[in-house]
Amino acid sequence: MQAHSPSKLALFTGFLQCGLAGFGGVLPHARSMLVDDRKWLTEDEFADLLGLGQCLPGPNICNVAVVVGQRFHGATGAILASLGLLGAPFFIVLSLALLYERWADSALLTAILQAVAAGAAGLVLATGIRLLSRLKRRAEVLLIALMGLTGVVWLKLPLVIVLLLLAPIGIGVGWYATRGKT
Repeated sequence: MQAHSPSKLALFTGFLQCGLAGFGGVLPHARSMLVDDRKWLTEDEFADLLGLGQCLPGPNICNVAVVVGQRFHGATGAILASLGLLGAPFFIVLSLALLYERWADSALLTAILQAVAAGAAGLVLATGIRLLSRLKRRAEVLLIALMGLTGVVWLKLPLVIVLLLLAPIGIGVGWYATRGKT
Protein backbone atom coordinates (compact mmCIF):
# COMPACT_ATOMS: atom_id res chain seq x y z
CA MET A 1 0.00 0.00 0.00
CA GLN A 2 1.28 3.47 -0.76
CA ALA A 3 2.16 5.84 2.07
CA HIS A 4 -0.64 8.28 1.23
CA SER A 5 -3.67 7.25 3.28
CA PRO A 6 -6.95 9.04 2.51
CA SER A 7 -9.19 10.47 5.18
CA LYS A 8 -12.56 8.82 5.73
CA LEU A 9 -14.28 11.73 3.98
CA ALA A 10 -11.88 11.50 1.02
CA LEU A 11 -12.49 7.76 0.81
CA PHE A 12 -16.27 8.27 0.76
CA THR A 13 -16.21 11.16 -1.73
CA GLY A 14 -13.73 9.40 -4.03
CA PHE A 15 -16.00 6.39 -4.39
CA LEU A 16 -19.07 8.64 -4.53
CA GLN A 17 -17.59 10.37 -7.59
CA CYS A 18 -16.91 6.98 -9.18
CA GLY A 19 -20.49 5.87 -8.55
CA LEU A 20 -21.90 9.04 -10.07
CA ALA A 21 -19.55 9.12 -13.06
CA GLY A 22 -19.67 5.49 -13.97
CA PHE A 23 -23.26 4.50 -14.66
CA GLY A 24 -22.91 1.31 -16.66
CA GLY A 25 -19.19 0.96 -16.04
CA VAL A 26 -17.52 2.15 -12.84
CA LEU A 27 -14.31 0.15 -13.07
CA PRO A 28 -12.38 2.51 -15.41
CA HIS A 29 -13.36 5.51 -13.27
CA ALA A 30 -12.35 3.73 -10.08
CA ARG A 31 -8.98 2.70 -11.51
CA SER A 32 -8.29 6.24 -12.65
CA MET A 33 -9.33 7.68 -9.28
CA LEU A 34 -7.40 5.16 -7.17
CA VAL A 35 -4.19 4.97 -9.23
CA ASP A 36 -3.83 8.12 -11.35
CA ASP A 37 -5.69 10.92 -9.59
CA ARG A 38 -5.44 10.23 -5.87
CA LYS A 39 -2.52 7.79 -5.94
CA TRP A 40 -3.95 5.66 -3.14
CA LEU A 41 -2.83 2.50 -4.94
CA THR A 42 -0.10 1.57 -7.35
CA GLU A 43 -1.00 -0.06 -10.67
CA ASP A 44 0.13 -3.43 -9.29
CA GLU A 45 -1.89 -3.03 -6.10
CA PHE A 46 -4.98 -2.18 -8.12
CA ALA A 47 -4.45 -5.21 -10.35
CA ASP A 48 -4.07 -7.43 -7.27
CA LEU A 49 -7.22 -6.05 -5.68
CA LEU A 50 -9.15 -6.39 -8.92
CA GLY A 51 -8.03 -10.01 -9.17
CA LEU A 52 -9.23 -10.58 -5.63
CA GLY A 53 -12.51 -8.81 -6.42
CA GLN A 54 -13.05 -11.09 -9.40
CA CYS A 55 -12.64 -14.18 -7.21
CA LEU A 56 -15.21 -13.04 -4.66
CA PRO A 57 -18.96 -13.16 -5.22
CA GLY A 58 -20.62 -9.92 -6.29
CA PRO A 59 -19.64 -7.04 -8.54
CA ASN A 60 -15.87 -6.65 -8.91
CA ILE A 61 -15.75 -2.93 -8.20
CA CYS A 62 -17.88 -3.30 -5.06
CA ASN A 63 -15.42 -5.88 -3.78
CA VAL A 64 -12.52 -3.55 -4.59
CA ALA A 65 -14.23 -0.68 -2.74
CA VAL A 66 -14.75 -2.84 0.34
CA VAL A 67 -11.12 -4.02 0.39
CA VAL A 68 -9.69 -0.53 -0.24
CA GLY A 69 -11.91 0.97 2.47
CA GLN A 70 -10.98 -1.79 4.90
CA ARG A 71 -7.25 -1.39 4.24
CA PHE A 72 -7.32 2.31 5.03
CA HIS A 73 -9.95 2.53 7.79
CA GLY A 74 -11.05 -0.95 8.78
CA ALA A 75 -14.74 -1.84 8.83
CA THR A 76 -15.73 1.84 8.89
CA GLY A 77 -13.71 2.46 5.72
CA ALA A 78 -15.28 -0.56 4.00
CA ILE A 79 -18.74 0.76 4.80
CA LEU A 80 -17.91 4.31 3.72
CA ALA A 81 -16.36 3.21 0.42
CA SER A 82 -19.35 0.95 -0.30
CA LEU A 83 -21.88 3.64 0.57
CA GLY A 84 -20.00 6.15 -1.54
CA LEU A 85 -19.94 3.81 -4.52
CA LEU A 86 -23.50 2.52 -4.29
CA GLY A 87 -25.45 5.20 -2.43
CA ALA A 88 -26.03 7.82 -5.12
CA PRO A 89 -26.77 5.35 -7.95
CA PHE A 90 -29.20 3.52 -5.65
CA PHE A 91 -31.16 6.70 -4.94
CA ILE A 92 -31.06 7.80 -8.57
CA VAL A 93 -32.43 4.46 -9.79
CA LEU A 94 -35.00 4.37 -6.99
CA SER A 95 -36.14 7.91 -7.86
CA LEU A 96 -36.38 7.03 -11.55
CA ALA A 97 -38.41 3.92 -10.70
CA LEU A 98 -40.82 6.00 -8.62
CA LEU A 99 -41.16 8.55 -11.41
CA TYR A 100 -41.72 5.77 -13.92
CA GLU A 101 -44.39 4.21 -11.72
CA ARG A 102 -46.17 7.56 -11.54
CA TRP A 103 -45.94 8.40 -15.25
CA ALA A 104 -45.63 4.97 -16.91
CA ASP A 105 -48.67 5.65 -19.11
CA SER A 106 -47.44 9.07 -20.23
CA ALA A 107 -47.00 9.49 -23.97
CA LEU A 108 -44.15 11.93 -23.30
CA LEU A 109 -42.31 9.43 -21.08
CA THR A 110 -42.83 6.69 -23.65
CA ALA A 111 -41.34 8.91 -26.35
CA ILE A 112 -38.40 9.83 -24.11
CA LEU A 113 -37.67 6.19 -23.27
CA GLN A 114 -37.87 5.22 -26.95
CA ALA A 115 -35.37 7.95 -27.79
CA VAL A 116 -33.04 6.83 -24.98
CA ALA A 117 -33.36 3.21 -26.14
CA ALA A 118 -32.49 4.27 -29.70
CA GLY A 119 -29.44 6.13 -28.38
CA ALA A 120 -28.37 3.08 -26.36
CA ALA A 121 -28.81 0.85 -29.41
CA GLY A 122 -26.67 3.27 -31.40
CA LEU A 123 -23.94 3.12 -28.76
CA VAL A 124 -24.01 -0.68 -28.78
CA LEU A 125 -23.87 -0.70 -32.58
CA ALA A 126 -21.00 1.81 -32.62
CA THR A 127 -19.08 -0.30 -30.09
CA GLY A 128 -19.67 -3.40 -32.19
CA ILE A 129 -18.49 -1.67 -35.34
CA ARG A 130 -15.41 -0.35 -33.53
CA LEU A 131 -14.59 -3.85 -32.28
CA LEU A 132 -15.20 -5.34 -35.72
CA SER A 133 -12.91 -2.77 -37.34
CA ARG A 134 -10.07 -3.90 -35.05
CA LEU A 135 -10.43 -7.55 -35.96
CA LYS A 136 -7.99 -8.96 -38.45
CA ARG A 137 -9.73 -9.30 -41.80
CA ARG A 138 -9.59 -13.07 -41.95
CA ALA A 139 -12.48 -14.98 -43.50
CA GLU A 140 -12.92 -17.30 -40.50
CA VAL A 141 -13.12 -14.37 -38.04
CA LEU A 142 -15.70 -12.59 -40.18
CA LEU A 143 -17.63 -15.86 -40.54
CA ILE A 144 -17.81 -16.27 -36.75
CA ALA A 145 -19.05 -12.67 -36.41
CA LEU A 146 -21.67 -13.33 -39.09
CA MET A 147 -22.74 -16.55 -37.35
CA GLY A 148 -23.19 -14.64 -34.10
CA LEU A 149 -25.22 -11.94 -35.80
CA THR A 150 -27.35 -14.53 -37.57
CA GLY A 151 -27.99 -16.46 -34.37
CA VAL A 152 -29.06 -13.44 -32.35
CA VAL A 153 -30.81 -11.27 -34.96
CA TRP A 154 -32.41 -13.64 -37.43
CA LEU A 155 -32.74 -16.91 -35.53
CA LYS A 156 -33.54 -15.03 -32.30
CA LEU A 157 -31.48 -17.43 -30.20
CA PRO A 158 -30.62 -16.38 -26.64
CA LEU A 159 -27.21 -14.74 -26.41
CA VAL A 160 -25.98 -17.37 -23.95
CA ILE A 161 -26.76 -20.15 -26.44
CA VAL A 162 -24.98 -18.29 -29.25
CA LEU A 163 -21.93 -17.73 -27.03
CA LEU A 164 -21.87 -21.36 -25.92
CA LEU A 165 -21.98 -22.48 -29.54
CA LEU A 166 -19.48 -19.99 -30.92
CA ALA A 167 -16.93 -19.95 -28.08
CA PRO A 168 -15.52 -23.41 -28.89
CA ILE A 169 -15.42 -22.49 -32.57
CA GLY A 170 -13.57 -19.25 -31.79
CA ILE A 171 -11.13 -21.06 -29.51
CA GLY A 172 -10.50 -23.65 -32.21
CA VAL A 173 -9.97 -21.00 -34.89
CA GLY A 174 -7.59 -19.08 -32.59
CA TRP A 175 -5.64 -22.24 -31.75
CA TYR A 176 -5.42 -23.24 -35.41
CA ALA A 177 -4.26 -19.76 -36.45
CA THR A 178 -1.46 -19.67 -33.86
CA ARG A 179 -0.24 -23.27 -33.97
CA GLY A 180 3.44 -23.45 -34.64
CA LYS A 181 3.93 -19.72 -33.88
CA THR A 182 4.86 -20.18 -30.22
